[in-house]
Amino acid sequence: MAARIVLGKQLHCALLNAKLYTLLTGIRTCSALSYSKSHEEFTSKKVRRKFIDFFKEGYEHRVVPSSSVRPRGDPSLLFVNAGMNQFKPILLGCADPRSEMASYRRVVNSQKCVRAGGKHNDLEDVGKDMYHHTFFEMLGNWSFGDYFKVEACAMAWRLLTEEYGIPAERLYVSYFSGDVANRLPADEETRQIWLSIGVQPDHVLPFGMKDNFWEMGETGPCGPCTEIHYDHVGNRNATSLVNADSPDVVEIWNLVFMQYNREGNGSLRALPQCSVDTGMGLERLVTVLQGKRSNYDTDLFTPLLSAIHQCSKAPAYQGRTGEADAGQVDMAYRVVADHVRTICVCIADGIYPGMTGAELVLRRILRRAVRFSTEVLQAPEGTLASLVPTVAHILGDAYPELNTESERIMDLINQNEAQFLSSLKQGRRVIDRTLSNMDEDSAVFPASVAWSLHRNLGFPLDLIDLMLEERGKMVDKKEMEVLEDEYEKLRFQSEEDDGDRADQLDIHSLAELQSRKVPHTDDSLKYCYSLGSDGQYVFEPCRASVLALYCEGSLVSEVREGQRCGVILDRTSFYAEKGGQAHDQGYFTKDGLQDVLFPVNCVRLAGGYVVHQVTAAETLRTGDQVHLHVDEARRLGCMAKHTATHVLNFALRELLGPSVSQRGSHCTASRLRFDFSVKGSLSVSELQQVEELVQDIIRQNAEVHIEEVPLSRAKLIPGLRTIDEVYPDPVRVVSVAMPISDLLTSNTARQASVELCCGTHLLRTGAIGDFVIVSERQMVKGISRIIAVTGDEAKKAREAGQAMQEELESLVARVEVASVPSIPTAQKLSKEIGVLMNVVDNTPIPQWQRRELQTRLKAMQKSSNTSIRKLEITEAALKAKELLDKHSHNKTVLVDLIQTVSISVLMKTVLKLSKSSPDSLVMLFAHLQQSGKVLFACQVPKGSAGGSAIEWALHVCARLEGNADGSNEVAKGVGKATKVSDVTEVLHWAEEFAHNKIRNAS
Repeated sequence: MAARIVLGKQLHCALLNAKLYTLLTGIRTCSALSYSKSHEEFTSKKVRRKFIDFFKEGYEHRVVPSSSVRPRGDPSLLFVNAGMNQFKPILLGCADPRSEMASYRRVVNSQKCVRAGGKHNDLEDVGKDMYHHTFFEMLGNWSFGDYFKVEACAMAWRLLTEEYGIPAERLYVSYFSGDVANRLPADEETRQIWLSIGVQPDHVLPFGMKDNFWEMGETGPCGPCTEIHYDHVGNRNATSLVNADSPDVVEIWNLVFMQYNREGNGSLRALPQCSVDTGMGLERLVTVLQGKRSNYDTDLFTPLLSAIHQCSKAPAYQGRTGEADAGQVDMAYRVVADHVRTICVCIADGIYPGMTGAELVLRRILRRAVRFSTEVLQAPEGTLASLVPTVAHILGDAYPELNTESERIMDLINQNEAQFLSSLKQGRRVIDRTLSNMDEDSAVFPASVAWSLHRNLGFPLDLIDLMLEERGKMVDKKEMEVLEDEYEKLRFQSEEDDGDRADQLDIHSLAELQSRKVPHTDDSLKYCYSLGSDGQYVFEPCRASVLALYCEGSLVSEVREGQRCGVILDRTSFYAEKGGQAHDQGYFTKDGLQDVLFPVNCVRLAGGYVVHQVTAAETLRTGDQVHLHVDEARRLGCMAKHTATHVLNFALRELLGPSVSQRGSHCTASRLRFDFSVKGSLSVSELQQVEELVQDIIRQNAEVHIEEVPLSRAKLIPGLRTIDEVYPDPVRVVSVAMPISDLLTSNTARQASVELCCGTHLLRTGAIGDFVIVSERQMVKGISRIIAVTGDEAKKAREAGQAMQEELESLVARVEVASVPSIPTAQKLSKEIGVLMNVVDNTPIPQWQRRELQTRLKAMQKSSNTSIRKLEITEAALKAKELLDKHSHNKTVLVDLIQTVSISVLMKTVLKLSKSSPDSLVMLFAHLQQSGKVLFACQVPKGSAGGSAIEWALHVCARLEGNADGSNEVAKGVGKATKVSDVTEVLHWAEEFAHNKIRNAS
């Protein structure tokens, strides 16, 4: 037995060595470079290019462009933060089998990544050291069920030591040492591979779960990894510095071997297909190859640092950190250089500074950059935007969108910078006012105020700390943490998917379906509908077989009544949520049981299988025959909104120009949402013109042409609009009014709405019926959102708008009749204006009409408020004169009752009296007998022996069971008193209280 084991090991080693020999000697296109020479030759552009070409030309990898830093359909991420993000559908086994992605086996790319916010957050560390960044480029090669450990290690070693010329003696590799708790053995195979390649034994080091076991998240594909580390010093044994957070020995490449899946219960299961995912930070690699010790000393950053210096009043960048960096000048250089790269990449990819999610994080990044630029480097406003061309010069070759979007990026930076500098002034006033109201002995600044500055005005927390430190104050950190935790809980609750995903296929069930050779669902019937002779849509009936049932995390052969499950059929007419269109709903019936309905609540797509979320009305088994009934009204609503969305997209580009680009959309049966890039909100005239353009196409009853076309041909269509999506091949092309054959064969200058789209559409535009934009607003600077309705809902919106127009005209007429109204009449009209304003704000009506009504109502409200204020001043003057005639001018305490229903008139009368009798303590009351309320207001001369106004008011409140607010000089309040005698008693008590205060003080 022992001999057999030894022989097995020897055979394995022999095969391993043979495989390595082939890999390391089979393809040699370049000779190894000398290390000193590489310092001179390797610009960042050459380093990136060589990495791509090495895998493309030498090892037949497909080059896949970097995805946007906005994650595709992945709510778990704020930003793309690793090269593998765009390939998650492959790793999870749910890639669309018709898409190009499903064919990926060997892939290489350079991926734009942002780590700021969420689990991977480097924001607060940026600037403090030489290597943390919010934006970085991840060089990576992948194998999806193709090569594995041997090939991955051999290719990595050859690239580093031969192509890049890095001395092997400076490299150290780590491997997974195993984990008892997870029942994982040490990755001896990887260790043997490195030794067979020729890595010295003392340079091959074992580490545990923390360093050498990579996981996608709490669940999902994972596996051991092997990391390659570089020693910047050399000529020594640096074993003890590997994974020791030493700046001298840094990880440059991580090779992940995905062998397992982390289940929901925490256990590990072997994956049906093993994959390789490698990632190497371009910035660190360039630092090594250019012989530098800091990423900021490479050509990825030096042009930026030079440009910053030319704009600032600070000395040139010297690369200092910590205490040596006096005034944090060099830290500021690093912050601005790093952050402006992130800002440019994010805006170019459609993430604009805003108030939630990734947009909020980008807003903080931009404001942090502005603060360091203006306050530390003393650079003028506009400096940040002036750096955009430099960023585009450095990165534009690899990411051309930085060149095409430069103007938009600069505009948005300038707008946000101006807004933040204005907020800084406002925030300083808030801090000053809060400090002036605090007890001088208190050193703790209210956390609620600090959090409000941070959340609402965008103040960086470290700036608040700095401003308070200068005044000997600090924020209560514990209370601040409580506020942050509460905010995070609310954010996660709002982002949480409220649908139960228990019936969504996991990676093992998908693999099991494939191993059973269960065919992918034929969902072509969702497109099978026509117009009947009566003009109504006719949907083809669909009969299907139950191929699989998924319940409580596994495939089952049957489900019983009341159980919720996922049903996979051989064919379906239901539309699964995709492409911005809501899923269908409806029901199944079984053969022989036509009266028993199986409601279909949700429909999703997973790896080519359409999963119908069903609650079983009785026992359902695999092999059962079912009849599918789609909710036709809901589907038609979605079809109308989807076609209207395409027409709207076309209309916006026709009116505003080609710079308009779609940033997102969603269609339901009741409305459509469309997000697009534009400098500012649309004007009333533009809203009207967009609606009219859409309505023209509806009136034309234009034909909607739909055809499947090879993806490569479809991309050649003039004027084609696409978004950042993975499209199937062939792809559906949807064109309004113009046949697709004409688009493919002619270079016509005629403009048409033509898009790649998997959604369901009307056959003619006339069925949209009507179209009304009921909302349009800027989500963040540079991105607007339109909400629109069609058909009967559009008609109702127009009728509601007309009704409000008539209500406004009626209100205008009543205001004109009451040219010199009394205060109650004026207040009543003002209230009516306010009520109508609220109705106009919240009722679905044409947005252009809403804007017009709001403008007129605001003018009326302003005029009404002015009128009321003048009437109150006149009435207050008359009442003050009456009281002065009644009382002595030199009276020490003046307390009286007047007739008014307005606290404002009461306060103005007090102020008039105090102006005429500046040394008097004045308090006036008004009794509203019908409601039993008592209004009161008072003023106390500054420095008076009679105490403070607020103290006086609070004591009166205690007698009247009311409340009051104010300051030392003026205060007002409201209480209760049912009898006039009670009010008279309070008047006497209030006057006596003031006299007592004066007597006690003297």
